[in-house]
Amino acid sequence: MSTSTHDSSGARECPVCSADSAEPAAVSPDGYCENCGRKVPVGRDHAELDLGLVVGVTDRGLRHQRNEDAMALATAPGPHGPVALAVVSDGVSSAPRPDEASLTAVRTAMRVLAKSTRAGEDPVGASVAAAKAAAQALNAMASPEGSPAATYVSAVVGRDVITVCWVGDSRAYWLVADPADSTRLTRDDSLAEEIVAAGLASVDEAMASPQAHVITRWMGADLPDPQPHVAQFAPPGPGVLLVCSDGLWNYRPEAADLAALALPAALTDPLAAASSMVKFAIESGGIDNVTVVLIPFPLRAGGKDSAATGGPAGPPATTPPGAPTP
Repeated sequence: MSTSTHDSSGARECPVCSADSAEPAAVSPDGYCENCGRKVPVGRDHAELDLGLVVGVTDRGLRHQRNEDAMALATAPGPHGPVALAVVSDGVSSAPRPDEASLTAVRTAMRVLAKSTRAGEDPVGASVAAAKAAAQALNAMASPEGSPAATYVSAVVGRDVITVCWVGDSRAYWLVADPADSTRLTRDDSLAEEIVAAGLASVDEAMASPQAHVITRWMGADLPDPQPHVAQFAPPGPGVLLVCSDGLWNYRPEAADLAALALPAALTDPLAAASSMVKFAIESGGIDNVTVVLIPFPLRAGGKDSAATGGPAGPPATTPPGAPTP
């Protein structure tokens, strides 16, 4: 079986059938892939992807002129059954071409993750390799205008273990029916997180600071070799993995609050739940692009081997000095 890729980049090629081929699959005049028959997305501002085992929704929000988030989703056969894969990236607005940066990051990383999963490789090593490949791809985008930059978080969900890998402040959460048992699986690379860890301020005080979203680690933009974090989590029972950009967690940073927002719908209709969470973020202000990916656990048997990538592209911007702020 092959792994194919969806995206919301707006390209007029089938995002499902073109991933493993140097030549894009043809799209008919009425917008359907001539190979698989899928309707090909046109817009970049909003995309919804459903691969059965993993779903995702990304939206421009209300304040940005373009969507600088990107997501890649995939399922692939692993040694113990199907594996769900997800990558979310948030382009840094203060760096050039943030939308291109995030899309490059997720596409590059997903190619590595999908290939490694099909080969039965260790998900920890594969996750680190994918993150490093994404960082190298962003470094290659540097130009006299400056260096693009993005945050990054990936997830590999197998039969027994969830592996997450991240750089920056995009997050992964484990959500369960009892909100009190839900937890955040990632720790932000941000000034706010460092202030809280040092005991200098409460979470609410740190997040109220004008520098709350200044990140201390990222991909690209003068950080040529970021060292990604990686962690594994063995779910004790049923639940849902949430992978998201700060466009969502800005409004509900605590795992318990996100669980109350997502469940129980995310267990039975994850796409509707993801759409509802994006709608919540937009109705709460929509100050940033928002991306929500949900993976119900345990994975259902019989998932198709496929993949999907989402994200936009647009004109360059200038880079001010100092640490990026996505």
